[in-house]
Amino acid sequence: MDSVQTEAAEDGTGESTGTVLVAAGANLGIAAAKAVGGMISGSSAMLSEAAHSVADTVTELLLLTALKRSAKPADEDHPLGHGQERYIWALLASVATFVGGAVFSVYDGIHTFLHGEEPGDPLVSYVILAVAFLLEGYSLRTGIRQARAAAARYGVGLRRYVRHTPDTAVKAVVMEDSAALAGLLLAAGGLLGGQLTGSGVWDGVAAVLIGLLLVYVAWVLGRSNAQLIIGRSLPPAMRDAVRERLLAVPDVVAVLELVTVVQGPDEVLIAAKVDFRDLATAAEVERSCEEAERSLRARFPAVRRVFLDPTPGSGQRAP
Repeated sequence: MDSVQTEAAEDGTGESTGTVLVAAGANLGIAAAKAVGGMISGSSAMLSEAAHSVADTVTELLLLTALKRSAKPADEDHPLGHGQERYIWALLASVATFVGGAVFSVYDGIHTFLHGEEPGDPLVSYVILAVAFLLEGYSLRTGIRQARAAAARYGVGLRRYVRHTPDTAVKAVVMEDSAALAGLLLAAGGLLGGQLTGSGVWDGVAAVLIGLLLVYVAWVLGRSNAQLIIGRSLPPAMRDAVRERLLAVPDVVAVLELVTVVQGPDEVLIAAKVDFRDLATAAEVERSCEEAERSLRARFPAVRRVFLDPTPGSGQRAP
């Protein structure tokens, strides 16, 4: 996959912000409706779904903060910009999903197992779940539409794009909305099981399963953001393409060391130790450096910074 991990600038923050806003608006209304339905029916699964939607709303607010703060331009105190700040806020969002949704859901499900539950009238809950399914489906459709368009530009499948993209806002929306739809089906199954058997055990099972689903989502998103905070390089195929571009520049003999760092969805830093031709003049080296930067930016629009260090080859280095 050539450039999946470095989304071009035109895919940008604006489109991601719109996707997150749609998801946040949907989840805010759904959370209130689920809470009402849970209290009326006495369903642990419905209350777990309410906690799920609250956690998703908090997640989207944190993602909006991430998008806004990461868009701040570079300054004297932050010469490399603020692109990676989005991953810190996105990591906090995954923690919110775990604490606000997963822990509550598992606890409520276990509480139902131990103390029992008297099932109430599930009719209101069924209506709320149906409406929530439509709203979550619309939100997921928005996220998938953006992800599919970006994946098509890079000639890769949707699943692979979502897995590797550094645009954590879109990734979070797609994963969380997918988990939300699965959680709604689990909640409906718990209600139906309790209605048919008269036992609250089914509802408790559904609540625990919803919690475990949220644990998985929080783990995947948290691990992805942690890797980007630490500093993830470009994929091997793209690193090889960068090296080939540098070697194609006149007066460049060898690329002795190459470092690439993804700093944001549309921000990549490239640094390299380059061995230039021995008889190249200072002016020729300068021209080669400029040409190398132009070539890399033309091939990879996400490249924002290129640092080349003229370095003697291993056979020419002093002991």
